[in-house]
Parts: sequence; C-alpha cells; structure tokens
Amino acid sequence: MSYVPEVTTASQGVAEVARRPIALVTAAVLFLEAPGIVAINAVMARFVKAQSMSLDGLDPDAMYTGTWALGIGSGVLLLLCGLVPLVAAIRDRRPGRPGRALLIGCAVVHGVLGAVAVGLLGWAAFAFLMLVLGLIVLTLVAYGEPKADVEAVPAPA
Repeated sequence: MSYVPEVTTASQGVAEVARRPIALVTAAVLFLEAPGIVAINAVMARFVKAQSMSLDGLDPDAMYTGTWALGIGSGVLLLLCGLVPLVAAIRDRRPGRPGRALLIGCAVVHGVLGAVAVGLLGWAAFAFLMLVLGLIVLTLVAYGEPKADVEAVPAPA
C-alpha cells in the first residue's frame, strides 16, 4: 500500500486542516512539560531533605519520598496525556472516551494550577499554563464530534 496524501478542498474547515499540527504541538508541549515537573519536584525534594522539613510532625524522609513520588507520578501522567494527542494526530481521528477524559482532566489541572501560579509565581507561569490549557482545549475541539454522512441521513418525508 502506498500513502496518498489527502487533498485539501475548499469545503474543509480550518479545524480539519489544522488539527494534526495542533495535536502534534500539544503532544510536544506535554512531552516537554513532563521532565520539567519532575525536575521541579526534585528541587523541592532536595530542599525538604536538606532542611529536614516536616508537616505537622510527619517524618522528613516520608516528605522527601512523597515529593519524589508526586513528581514522578505527575511526569508519567503528563506523558500519558501527551500520548493521546500524538496518537490522535497519527491516526487523524478523535481520541476515544478514556483519552478525552484524560485530556479534560489535564486541562482542568492546568487551569487550577494557572490560577494558583499567578499569585505564587507570576504572570509568566500563568501565561505558560494557559497556553498549555488552550492547546489541550483546541485539540479536543478540533477533533470534535464526527460529521454525519449526508448519504446516511434519510431524506425527510
């Protein structure tokens, strides 16, 4: 079988033409964000370990281990979230229900973190998180409901 590229026609919308690049950019950003989250948690874990910090009497070693676990878990989840738009772009089909649920959850987390980050880290962190949120939502919208075939719809009586 040979690959035959699709020809863009005037009847195709912008979302149909741009959805693959949008999904690929979303996947790339999520793949780049994953090691960043792990690195941020690694720095926080080093501070916890160096200063023997504890929260309400918790063991400092448990805090250190928990910070690493949160960082690694968040990184793995971001990689999974990045796989969803990557697979959607490769197949040029919308993600399945679990994939859409994963992306929606990722979008909600980015929205909440953006609201928190604007107060703690500043507008640059907020802008980055909102950019990622926008890419995730744009990917979900671009691969929206499948179009119904005109021929499959019965003629009105």
